[in-house]
Amino acid sequence: MEKFARQALLEGITELGDLIVTRDCALFQILNVHYNKGNDFEVPDGFLDVASLTLQEFFSAVRAGRDLDPSWKKPIYKIISKLDSEIPDVFKSSNCPKEFTQD
Repeated sequence: MEKFARQALLEGITELGDLIVTRDCALFQILNVHYNKGNDFEVPDGFLDVASLTLQEFFSAVRAGRDLDPSWKKPIYKIISKLDSEIPDVFKSSNCPKEFTQD
């Protein structure tokens, strides 16, 4: 997120509304490969909303110079943690890996 926020600043982006994470953008692809290596499940749309908000928070912090503080990311994590949703029951199941491989 930090890397993409800094890149956006270098590219001259000034509006938070221009920082939207979509399924076809590079940031989503990187996150999906990291958290969904086997592409075993469809990423919910809510994830895109949270990823966009996270990118916007990093962008705002870097633009305002808050990244000079060693603990500058903590307020961002507090904001994002409030957006956590319940883990779906399918992921809690002892058969979870088998369910991903079934069609």
